[in-house]
Amino acid sequence: MSLDGSPSPGSAAFADAFNRIERHIEDRYQIPVVISDVLDPNTGDFDGSRILVDYDQDIEMALFVVIHLFGHTVQWNLSERYRQIGIESQPGKSEEELAEIYVYERDATRYSLGLLQEAGISGLDRWISDWWHADWRYLAHFYRTGEKLDVRALIAPGQGECLTPLSIPPFTPNKWVSRWSF
Repeated sequence: MSLDGSPSPGSAAFADAFNRIERHIEDRYQIPVVISDVLDPNTGDFDGSRILVDYDQDIEMALFVVIHLFGHTVQWNLSERYRQIGIESQPGKSEEELAEIYVYERDATRYSLGLLQEAGISGLDRWISDWWHADWRYLAHFYRTGEKLDVRALIAPGQGECLTPLSIPPFTPNKWVSRWSF
């Protein structure tokens, strides 16, 4: 266990959570979760109707990827604007664009928390919040500079606000163009 009580990286708890979440996404939402090769250097991909997790990820990263991409899947199926934000992934964003991307990314993770609750998985709120803050640091830096950092080096346990879950609204999975198809 880490200092905040969340499972340590590589622990059986992450594997159990991943397996439960994968089954929940597939059974409840009819969205396949596929472990496969994903275009480097990406850790996963989605198109609104399926989620891909790169086979080369450790279980902690794979868990964050699958639940975060599920959150984006919800968003893409509810909002054309969110699909545009997700597809427009080139650097050089203005501060106004970054503010909109911040909400998009944060709320995807808040849907992730809602998903964990639905699946009966508890005790990961601080963990996912820490990962989200690291992911945001990574994205904000990338969108400003074009430089890709090591997201794990940006994790600062307990340093940011603990996110609250968003309930997952009803949606119908639709296939859109994958983020990395451009």
